[in-house]
Parts: sequence; C-alpha cells; structure tokens
Amino acid sequence: MDDEKWLTDRFEEQRPRLRGVAYRMLGSADEADDAVQEAWLRLRRSGADGVENLQAWLTTVVARVCLNMLRSRDRRREAPLDDAPEAAPHAGGDPLLAQGEGVDPEREAVLADSVGLALLVVLDTLAPAERLAFVLHDMFDLPFDEIAPVVGRSTEATRQLASRARRRVRGSEPPSSGAGPTRRRRVVEAYLAATRSGDFEALVALLAPDVVLRADAGALPSGRPVQVRGAHDVALGALASAERARLTEVALVDGEPGLVMLRDGRLAVALRLTVVDGLVTEIDVVGDPDRLDRVDVALLDA
Repeated sequence: MDDEKWLTDRFEEQRPRLRGVAYRMLGSADEADDAVQEAWLRLRRSGADGVENLQAWLTTVVARVCLNMLRSRDRRREAPLDDAPEAAPHAGGDPLLAQGEGVDPEREAVLADSVGLALLVVLDTLAPAERLAFVLHDMFDLPFDEIAPVVGRSTEATRQLASRARRRVRGSEPPSSGAGPTRRRRVVEAYLAATRSGDFEALVALLAPDVVLRADAGALPSGRPVQVRGAHDVALGALASAERARLTEVALVDGEPGLVMLRDGRLAVALRLTVVDGLVTEIDVVGDPDRLDRVDVALLDA
C-alpha cells in the first residue's frame, strides 16, 4: 500500500505537466485527460522499478499516446478542437481516473487561454510528428535525442520536423509551398526521373519523412483507394509504378508543378505534389474520371 501511495503521489506531482503536454498535442481537454489516464494505467501496471527519470518516462508515454491519437484522428479526418469525447471509464473507482463527465466549458476555456487559441489552431495544421516534435522541444524543453524514438526518426530528422513546425507557427511558411515555382518544378522533375530510373535512395531523399500519398480508386489497377505514409513506403510504391512513370510528364496541375499520365491523348491520371522546403510532403493521385474533369492541366515544355 505504501508503494502504491508513493507511486500515486509521484504521478500527481507530474499530472499538471503531463496534462499540459497532452493538451497542446491534442487541443482537447477531454482527450488530454484520456492520454494522461492511459499513462497512469501503464505506470500502475509496470511500476517505477528501473525508471531512472519518472518525469521523462511519463512524458514519453503521454507523447506516444497522443501521437497515436493524432494519427487515428487524421485517418478519420476529424476536427479536434471542438469535439467532446466520452469520459474515459473509471478504473475500479480509482480517484486518479475519476474525471467529470462531458466537456467542462470553464475548464476548456482556462486551458485554451493558457495556451492561446490561435496557437492551437496553427498546431492543428501540423502533421502529427511535426506537432509532437515542436511541442516537446519548444514548449517543454525535451532534447531531440529523447524525442526521436517517439516519432521514429533520427535525431537530425526530428530537429528538421521541429524546424518546419516552428516556421509554420511563426507564419513564415505557407502550408502548400515554401519555395518558388521553379524550385518546386525541379523537385517534381527529380521525383519523376528517380521513379523512371528506379533510384530508391534518390526518391527517399526527395520525400519528407512523414510524406503522405493518397490515391483514389480510379488511379490504381486494384480499383481501391489507398493512403501511404512515410518516405520509405511511398518510395517503394512509386518504384512499383515505374512502367507507368515512363508515360508520365511534368505539367501544371491546378496551377502547381505536378505530373500527368496521358492515354490515347486523354488525361488518365494526375498527381498533385506539395513541395515544402525542397521536399515532397503530400502526393494526391487522381484517376477518378469525375475528379479528373475538375483538374486544370497545362503541359510544360521539357
């Protein structure tokens, strides 16, 4: 019982900080409570034996839980700031987990005021890994070598994630560009050349670590929509389409450098590539005839 009380007391000491981390990550007081409660459950199951720095351990657990929640939310395309998830179930009446049910408007307002609603809105535009790297490093002073394992990146790649997020937060980087049209066209041309030649390393070097590729059902032989995340997997998928890449050309797609594949002189597939800071961050592959009819395409000279 003494051990359990000691563990409870140590956790309660960390609760405000953990909740601050979770709220800045998730933008929802209820979801922040859920993440913190999950950290408590994991701590109670595993105990603190062998944990040299309990604060760092708990922060890492909360960060991982939040990252999974953000990625799940991204897949569901939810808007998080105003949602009101159900309160987490109580664990046998544990007082640490006994939160009030529903959304407490006053509590939400106090948290939002402490963080700044404008900042929450900007944070919500960041990719989950960018958001985590920025929040943990810039707001809670965690070193990049401790954040890197959480996001599954190298220390240097994690530093770049935080840097991109920082520029976005400061308003110096538009979400959809970050470079002039000439530079963006060169990146698109390099992407096409690497795909045609089967150069995996060159492809990975052109892709942001957390790049996302989305393809509709009409774009793929399988006839099923797909979403692929991460430079490694996106590059593998591109190389699997190397034969199609030989029929693909650089073009302006809705006014931005992109790629198109023509079949019998007609547009068959269009790829919108979002380039930020010299790296491809998003690829939208359009093959559905109805969607293609709404795509504005202009072929470019070689």
